[in-house]
Amino acid sequence: MMDASRESAAVLPIAMAILAAALYAISIPTSKLFLDELSPTMTASVLYLGAGVGMMAMVAGRRLIGHPEENGMPDRHDLPFVIMMVVLDIAAPILLMLGLSMTTASSVSLMNNFEIVATTLMALFVFKEAISRRLWMAILIITASCMILSVDDVSDLSFNGGSLMVLGACMCWGLENNCTRRLSSRDPMIITTIKGIFSGLGALIVAFMTGTFSVSDSIPFVLLLGFLSYGLSIMLYIRSQRDLGAARVSAYYAVSPFIGVALSLIFLGEIPEGSFVLALALMLVGTALVTQDTIEKSG
Repeated sequence: MMDASRESAAVLPIAMAILAAALYAISIPTSKLFLDELSPTMTASVLYLGAGVGMMAMVAGRRLIGHPEENGMPDRHDLPFVIMMVVLDIAAPILLMLGLSMTTASSVSLMNNFEIVATTLMALFVFKEAISRRLWMAILIITASCMILSVDDVSDLSFNGGSLMVLGACMCWGLENNCTRRLSSRDPMIITTIKGIFSGLGALIVAFMTGTFSVSDSIPFVLLLGFLSYGLSIMLYIRSQRDLGAARVSAYYAVSPFIGVALSLIFLGEIPEGSFVLALALMLVGTALVTQDTIEKSG
């Protein structure tokens, strides 16, 4: 009876973790559609502003009902990590949207897993964290998968510019993940609000400076997508961690790129090539190794 009650109690946080993964997964194929009307820089800006404004409204609502904040605002000691987080979150979505405008949504969804490699390598070289043998194997397999997706022509090793942009975005997010980890003791809802508002405004400034500022009737829908795929997804991810722990949530969230691939193939009608199928198989193996390593470390 005790085990049954525990399993029943875990259903909601598991559902939240999977929903968080699914909400983020829809951002790639849906953003691909909006790029027909908005420039990549504007799309990145509006997505993050949607996350920031939406989370700001939720913070205000929480205060209205008297719900206490969790550990409050960042202080001056957190400032270097906050600045780095915002700067990286300006660059990363712009690079991602530029890459998405140049290649297929299915490839971009799959290549998002390179963020695992980037985060791990940044943790090793910048923050001196240890990496297990299994994780090194996963890094090599995921990198091989991304290389397959990046090469347009094997005979002369010509690379797809869009794929290289996505890899650049993942590198930025890899370092950003390590900066955000240093802010984990602060209120996650407030951190997400800061990230969304200031990174979104930063990308908007870049759009003005580069002459890519544009306006479209689709902006309200992009704002909503930003709130759902970035703001709400992060909130559900963090909330599920309270009951399941970081490792188990990471295991469930690992399905996100593959959901994105499925949605891209179904709704955008993208036809996978043989190289994509090979890359997908390698990515599944690499992701499984990462998940297993994370769970064993938590145990």
